[in-house]
Amino acid sequence: MTMLITDKSEVIAHITMKLSDGSAADSTKVNKKPAKIIMGDASISPAFEAQLLGLAAGDSKEFTLEAKDAFGEPNPDNFHYVDADKFGSDVPAEVGSIITFTQPGNIELPGMVKEVTGTSVTIDFNHPLAGQAVTFVIDVVEVL
Repeated sequence: MTMLITDKSEVIAHITMKLSDGSAADSTKVNKKPAKIIMGDASISPAFEAQLLGLAAGDSKEFTLEAKDAFGEPNPDNFHYVDADKFGSDVPAEVGSIITFTQPGNIELPGMVKEVTGTSVTIDFNHPLAGQAVTFVIDVVEVL
């Protein structure tokens, strides 16, 4: 009997993300390690989950989600300002650089340098794909 994805399924799938220009942003196929998706656990958007419903192992599907349903819109509260003297030659503050900051509890959080002005460095902690429509290619490996 073929198991179809329902709102309670656990799914093993390869996920490839592409930007609007067609370039690949990321793929689980790079490391040959598919992702585990637990439907209904709020880790992915309802719009993403809706695209998976009814698929079975071996199925592939390509779909595009607008920013609000993919990685969300950029949140202005996720921009932080850091003194430029906190950076050095080992970790320079250069626009476009992604720097990992250690938070309390040893939690690592990547942020992108957006602007360097005088003694202030603007760091963006939004997801790098926030604000962008993303095309997903899903290759279902297994439905649990």
